[in-house]
Amino acid sequence: MTRRMRHPQLTAVLVSISVAGALPAASCPARSAEAPHAVLVVGQGGLGDQSYNDLGTAGFLQGVRDIGVTGRIVETASVVSEGADILRQAAAAGFGLIVDLEYAHGAVIAEVAPQFARCRFVTLNQVVHGPNITSILFQEQEGSYLAGVLAAASLRDRALPGLDRHAGLGVIGGVRSAGIDKFIVGFIQGARSIDPKITIHVAYANSFGDPALGFEMARAMYRGGVGIIYAVAGTTGIGAIRAARDMNRYAIGVDQDEDGLAPGHVLTSMVKHTDLAVRNVVRSWHDGTLPDDGVIRMGLASGGIGLSDMRFTRAILPPDVLSDVARARSDILNDHVHVWDVTAQGYPDFYQ
Repeated sequence: MTRRMRHPQLTAVLVSISVAGALPAASCPARSAEAPHAVLVVGQGGLGDQSYNDLGTAGFLQGVRDIGVTGRIVETASVVSEGADILRQAAAAGFGLIVDLEYAHGAVIAEVAPQFARCRFVTLNQVVHGPNITSILFQEQEGSYLAGVLAAASLRDRALPGLDRHAGLGVIGGVRSAGIDKFIVGFIQGARSIDPKITIHVAYANSFGDPALGFEMARAMYRGGVGIIYAVAGTTGIGAIRAARDMNRYAIGVDQDEDGLAPGHVLTSMVKHTDLAVRNVVRSWHDGTLPDDGVIRMGLASGGIGLSDMRFTRAILPPDVLSDVARARSDILNDHVHVWDVTAQGYPDFYQ
C-alpha cells in the first residue's frame, strides 16, 4: 500500500518565507553547532515507495537522531516544478543541511546553492559542482550487472518453476533518464555476458508512483514470453512484483530488499544503501568533515551497492547460477570487468 505523509511543521515554515529576489549568503550557517536544523526533500514517487525515498528518509531520521539535531521532511506531489522554491525557502529558514533526493533538482541546486554559501546542499545520483555542494554517487550499474547475470543464468538453466517456456527478460523503468538508464544498461550488459543473444524487453512507465500501471505492464511482458522482470520504477515496480506472484513468474527488486514482497517470486533485489549514505552524510555535516565540492562514491567495493541475501530463493537457485554471480562480482572488484556507466560515458551502442 502506498502511504502519503506530509510534515506540516516544515510546510508551515516554507510557505511563510518570501523568496522574491536574492537572499543573503549568511542566512544559513554551515554546521549543526550554529544551526541545528536539517531538511530532507523527498523525490518523485513520495514516501511509502518501499524503495529509494523510504530508504533515504530512514537514513536521514537515524542520522538526525544520532547527532541530536532537528530534522524536517518535505514531500510534495509537485516536487519537480517547485524545486527552486523549496530549496530557497529551506535555506532561508535556517536549515543548515539540505539533503535533496530528487534527481531532477540537479540544475536547481547549482542555481540556488551559490545564493546560500554557508548552507550545505547534498544531492544524490548525480554530480553537481559547487563549494557548498556534496554529491553522493552510487555505482548502480555494478549491482545491476550482477542482477542481469543472475537473471540470464536462471533462464539458461530453466530450473525454476514457470520458466520452462520463457526465453526473454524484461525491464520496467520509471521515467527515462540517465539515472534510470544507468541501472538498465548495467543489467543488459550483465545478462549478455551470460547470453549475448538474449532477448530483453525494455519499457518505461513514465511514473514512479503507479503500481497499477506497473502491474499491467508486467502482465503484458509475461504474456509476451518474458520470464523475469527487473523493476526500476519505485512504487510502480511494486505492481510488477505483484504480477510476478500472480502469474507464477519472477521479478528482481531494486533499491531496498524487496524479496519479501512476493516470497519466492523476487529472485533478488539490487540493494542500494541510500539509508547508509544519507545517515553518514548527516553525521559528517555535524562533524564538519563533508568534503567541499566533493563526490562520495558508493559501489560494490564500499558496500554501498549489492544484491540481497536471496533468503527466499537461494535454496531453489542452481549452484552454477550463484557461482556465475559470485564470479561476476569478483571480476568487477578486480577490474576484470568494466560496467558501463551511462551518466559518465553516455549511451553504449547496444542501448540507444
